[in-house]
Amino acid sequence: MKKSLIYTVLAMVLVIVSAPFVFAAPAAAAAAPAGTVDYTKAIIIGCSLLAAGIAMGVGAVGAGLGLGQATSGATNAVGRNPEAQGKVMLTMMVGMAMTESVAIYALVISLVMLFANPLLKLIGM
Repeated sequence: MKKSLIYTVLAMVLVIVSAPFVFAAPAAAAAAPAGTVDYTKAIIIGCSLLAAGIAMGVGAVGAGLGLGQATSGATNAVGRNPEAQGKVMLTMMVGMAMTESVAIYALVISLVMLFANPLLKLIGM
């Protein structure tokens, strides 16, 4: 637990430290000489692809764990009290639908990062 907390804090610090360089990139590109190449768009697209993959991975893992917990709990409940199967199954189906919506939300976020990237609009491309 402590190691993951250290990695999380380190990642947040790296994002905060690198933010001024990202926002300074358009101004530096405008002031650059005529022969230089601007890789800002390629970097943003690459990072967006990486972020979309991570978002889908985390969303799928979270939904999978939630669906597994729901199925396990419902199976245990029906095994202990078979007469309550109808109510348990209805509650389980509603819970599974809510859990699956997390994966769909992760898909929507990753599609927005891929196709309607607001960062590309920020840098003017």
